[in-house]
Amino acid sequence: MIYTQDIGNAFDKIVGENGASTADFDTAHREAEKAIAALHAYKKNNSWPVLNIAEREDDLAQIESAAKRITEHYDTLVVVGMGASSRGGRTLVALTENPFSHMSGKTKIHFIDNIDPYTFDQLVGALDFKKTMFLIISKSGGTAETLAQLLVLLKEVEKRLGKNAIKNHFIFIAEPGKNALRTIGEEHNVEILEHDAGIGGRFASLTAVGLLPAKVAGIDIRAVRKGALDVVKHCFTDKSPEPALGAALHYALWKRGKTVSVMMPYCNRLNAFGAWHQQLWSESLGKNGMGTTALRALGAFDQHSQLQLYLDGPKDKFITLIMLKQEKLGSHIPTSAEKSLGYFKNHTIGDLMGAEQKATAETLTKNNCPNRVFYLDKLNEESLGALMMHFMLETMIMAQIWDIDVFGQPAVEESKQLAIKYLSQS
Repeated sequence: MIYTQDIGNAFDKIVGENGASTADFDTAHREAEKAIAALHAYKKNNSWPVLNIAEREDDLAQIESAAKRITEHYDTLVVVGMGASSRGGRTLVALTENPFSHMSGKTKIHFIDNIDPYTFDQLVGALDFKKTMFLIISKSGGTAETLAQLLVLLKEVEKRLGKNAIKNHFIFIAEPGKNALRTIGEEHNVEILEHDAGIGGRFASLTAVGLLPAKVAGIDIRAVRKGALDVVKHCFTDKSPEPALGAALHYALWKRGKTVSVMMPYCNRLNAFGAWHQQLWSESLGKNGMGTTALRALGAFDQHSQLQLYLDGPKDKFITLIMLKQEKLGSHIPTSAEKSLGYFKNHTIGDLMGAEQKATAETLTKNNCPNRVFYLDKLNEESLGALMMHFMLETMIMAQIWDIDVFGQPAVEESKQLAIKYLSQS
């Protein structure tokens, strides 16, 4: 496996009554095994296409062709999509060497994932439209926020470059069938990539939704899928696959009142991954009175904002740490004449990060806070693809244990319909 998962410090024999009982874990693990058997059947008949996406290659040529078109002719890519339509791409693009600006060669990537009018207008006003491609993503083709922004952008392109230029500055991703986004695309002869109707938005990161922005950013998307495929194979061939262990542990801790699940990677490039996981877990499992609250934190940043709560606040949290080998990486810390800083001698910034992530895990355990640790030798396309698939599978297995429809989001749909109603009435 590309990663290692250590769950030992989440049990009551280590962290006392706050930890999972072996009996609850064993019960949940048996249920997880049944869940894997069900998922295996869904994979074989392709009723859950997400389980087969990692081994697909037939769609990659079109994604790579679209990415080449963008990088060869445009300086900027603007990705417009709400929620999962942008979070997967953000997560993958963050692997680039400069995640703050999302630069790869000459192409800069912006994600518009909210409808804040100030932010949207500021970006539109700053763009060089002649050198900008807009990637519009909506699985249903009817996402109100995305369509509103699209209509503004279409008008701006037509005003600045002419109506005939629209087809050259837009690419759409939507599911097949009649929907508003496809109708607009066909009207303007815009290239439309298929969003698999059988893959829900938050599970679509390994499709064109996430892979097209990633390819534009210079990410090896075939390696991303390879890492994901390694986890799929492991899940359906190993006697105790890691996603099943993770789901069983969540269940056993939920039985002990752990209703908050914290994702805390020690790596800036995984900050977007935390947001991606938060949606995946929350929207997939928060149904029928079930679920746990997903929070995200970033080490070592949030040691100075949230760790106090975890250690000395309510014992309702299960903390997942993701650690990289950081030692000897980064700038060497110069020797200081200040004697109190002698502990920095002969160390790098990476040494400090390595020490802090190890210290956090140890401190959580000593303070009876159940935690698990994922260890990565390095963060690259394969390891990120593996992590993303692990947590998609862990979420699906958890849903099976709780007997929840992992793909629906009925409460969210109600909110969407009400927003449209209020607009129509005003």
